Amino acid sequence: MKDKETKEPEEFEETSTEAEVEVEQDPAVEEASAVEPEPELSELEKAQAEAAEMKARYLRTVADLENYRKRMSREKQDIIRSAAAGVIEELLPVLDTMKLGLQAAENHPEAKDVTIGFKMVDDQLKKKLSEQGLEELIPDGQAFDPNLHECLAHQPSDEVKEDHVIETTRAGYRLNDRLIRAANVIVSSGPAKKES
Repeated sequence: MKDKETKEPEEFEETSTEAEVEVEQDPAVEEASAVEPEPELSELEKAQAEAAEMKARYLRTVADLENYRKRMSREKQDIIRSAAAGVIEELLPVLDTMKLGLQAAENHPEAKDVTIGFKMVDDQLKKKLSEQGLEELIPDGQAFDPNLHECLAHQPSDEVKEDHVIETTRAGYRLNDRLIRAANVIVSSGPAKKES
């Protein structure tokens, strides 16, 4: 009997092993194995989403870098312009003095050769300053603009319309569309009024 009892558990073990093998081949397990590619797909989708996010971050970073470069370039140009504006503002009295000297020299024919030399220096200086963006404002005959002109006096005039510039006493200057000195002008008050 002991042999029978010992054999029975062995048979039982064999049967349970066969059952386990059958369970592995069960269609439910086959379905579970068919589901395994889906996690791979979701991992693929996760990787694609991560790649898309990284690409978007990369593009934003590139755009930020390009904006930074442009901003630095603009700031550099602004610094150069403001430095140039300071130097040019210091040169304006030199231009005024040169102009007055040339006007005075025209009255002295014996200094004609010297006057020609100074006129060449004046022209060269004005040319170099205009290359830097300096524009001379001599508004003779133009309408008076308080943003660009400083009125020193009003005079009656039959030739010049009312509120128009008769004469510029000191030239104004604009540097890169920024006024650095207003032109000093005499403005027409219209035709002289006849007293009766």
